[in-house]
Amino acid sequence: MRLACLLFVTLAALSTPALAVDIDGHLGADEWRGARHITDFRQTQPLTGKPGSLPTEAWILATPKGLAVAFRCVQPPGVPRTHQRVQRDFEDQVDRVNVMVDFNGDGRTGYDFVVSSTGGINDAVVTNENQFNKDWDGNWRHAVSEDAEGWTVEILIPWYIAPMHTARDGKRTIGVYLDRVTGSTGERDSWPAASFTLPRFLSEFGKVEVPQYSQSLLAVTPYVSGLYDNVRGRSHFQEGADLLWKPSGQFQLTAALHPDFGQVESDDLVVNFSATETYVSDKRPFFTENQGIFDFSLLDDYSQLVYTRRVGGPSDDGLGAADINAAVKLNGSFGTTSYGVLAADEDGAAGRFFGAARVIHDFGEQSLGMLLTRVDRPWLDREASVLGVDHHWRPTPQLTIATNVVGSDILQSGTHTRDSGGTVIADYEMGDGWRQQWLGMHFGDRLQVNDFGYLERNNFNYGHWEVRKRNTALPAGSAYSSHEWRFRIDALDNDHGLRLRRQLRLRRNSDLRNGATEMVQLNINSAGWDDLLTRGNGALFLPPSLDLVYERISPRHGDWAFKLDAEVVSGGLGGNRQLGYDVKFIPTYFISDAFSVYAGPYYEHLPDWLVWQHDNLIGRYDEHTLQLDAGFDWTIDSRQELRVKLQAIGLDAGVRGGYRVQANGRAVASNEPVDGFGVRNLGLQIRYRYELAPLSYLYVVYGRGGYAMDGYARRTSDVFDRSFALRDDEQLLVKLSYRFDI
Repeated sequence: MRLACLLFVTLAALSTPALAVDIDGHLGADEWRGARHITDFRQTQPLTGKPGSLPTEAWILATPKGLAVAFRCVQPPGVPRTHQRVQRDFEDQVDRVNVMVDFNGDGRTGYDFVVSSTGGINDAVVTNENQFNKDWDGNWRHAVSEDAEGWTVEILIPWYIAPMHTARDGKRTIGVYLDRVTGSTGERDSWPAASFTLPRFLSEFGKVEVPQYSQSLLAVTPYVSGLYDNVRGRSHFQEGADLLWKPSGQFQLTAALHPDFGQVESDDLVVNFSATETYVSDKRPFFTENQGIFDFSLLDDYSQLVYTRRVGGPSDDGLGAADINAAVKLNGSFGTTSYGVLAADEDGAAGRFFGAARVIHDFGEQSLGMLLTRVDRPWLDREASVLGVDHHWRPTPQLTIATNVVGSDILQSGTHTRDSGGTVIADYEMGDGWRQQWLGMHFGDRLQVNDFGYLERNNFNYGHWEVRKRNTALPAGSAYSSHEWRFRIDALDNDHGLRLRRQLRLRRNSDLRNGATEMVQLNINSAGWDDLLTRGNGALFLPPSLDLVYERISPRHGDWAFKLDAEVVSGGLGGNRQLGYDVKFIPTYFISDAFSVYAGPYYEHLPDWLVWQHDNLIGRYDEHTLQLDAGFDWTIDSRQELRVKLQAIGLDAGVRGGYRVQANGRAVASNEPVDGFGVRNLGLQIRYRYELAPLSYLYVVYGRGGYAMDGYARRTSDVFDRSFALRDDEQLLVKLSYRFDI
């Protein structure tokens, strides 16, 4: 503890010098002399390409301290303004501006910087043209001012914030995208007129030539934390430090000594009885810093070859989360070739070693990359190696093609297991709002990437064709500003020839003139086999099914906002003969611009729910789930926030009978005992955060939760009520971290 305090005091004397540009939210003519002035903002939500309905101006200026950007957003008194105060990582529909920068100008990686009209910020990394990772937090400056006719934003993004290729002749060409969103209507006006809803977004950024500036950075973030476990009556103290060293844009090192890899943010509760794993995001700073280089998506939902939640996750010996000794990450470039190396070592006899090496080479309209991962798991006598190769190609302005090939080699107990897979996706913009997409996938039944990566399942072949039509020419009196219609047909088989699914999908995504969004989707599924339910003890043949989904998100109007999700679904052994449903409604009430309260129920009823018991025995249940999501957000001031998040789940499963899956795939009633059951789950977090300085925080967090499964069924309301008594964990955490930029 003394060492950490000494480090705090010593480094505090080394402060960042004053900025060359005064970021105060007020436009000074002298400051912005020589800046590129942009006024041609076009509507991209709805995607009409028409001039924005409200005047917007922007200025871009390269300075030795970083890339400076300013906005002037005209919003006269007749146009409602959103004065809601938001903190970092907000997702609220408010008045805001976005600056996205591709520092290499090659359309591979972008950085998104968002500022609301009340000074709240958000940031993200953009990869694969339009994939946003909002877990990343960067160190950058901003300021906002407001007057009767509108509001003004100034932003300064340091050059050291991102890796960069070597520039030529003292000049650098960067990609820039600017937009302004009006919260009351949802209208997005941008320059250039690019949209992240299209297959090409990053590569459509406007090209801006700037002088070659270079910045170095040494950032040290020591931390101390104390945890008191009120259930077990014990305390735990930890100290460590993160190091970020960027001597130039071509080389960066991130290291962590005795890292605290526990997330301060609480994950959403999930009750999962399926054979597949639930994906959760990662907000830990070490893994979000310059992580874009390791992005290797298998183009299947959340699939990745590097899934960082594995590091410090559940230990192989089953004794809780693993402790990490140290972790290090290198990023850099040679010309148009980028590289990254990641290594993390866990403590103890069950500790694992994680390693990853990545290289990407850009040439013209193509890029070729390779990623190698290695995980050593001595407790399981297992070594897992995975190699992936990915290729991105834009042969024409309308056509984008992405492909990848992946192979795994697993050595366990002296035996090698090898297999491979691959994906190809093609997007074609046909013009006049029409778009087509073709997707094909193959993953072998012995392909294993989940030692370090995430793939929901292997052993499948999948293909789909989708056509989309965007319609923005709606009547002025319509409540809607745009619709996007989608039609998709797909086929899913496993690698042994079993037909898992044939599906017809109809979908409509809509933007409303009041800023709300809406989605309606109908899936019609053919009869097919479920080869995962029995965990390898036979495939079950199921009749046709369908599901109809409706979602609506309404931003704040007056004192209220709400989210609504509803679904009607069939399935199980009865197919379309029995329908289930679920409804989730979460209203939010704004007591003030700084304080909001939300509370809403989720209710689900599945009359034909299938749950695996053991070997080839399955249970058929009448399932009811009641869930509460509640809490409040209080933005005390620009540096302080208090959040309360409560989730409680009660699930009741009344048994309808047991069934054996036969060799022919049919389910035959069995007299073997199958019991009903109930599940209770609770998660409560009270979190106070004080921002001492950029990326420097004091956290005080109280958490309580638990999970229990009862071997009998009872009324859903009773199960739900009893969930509040759970107390498997009750902890108080105090954590202090301070980042020193040297």
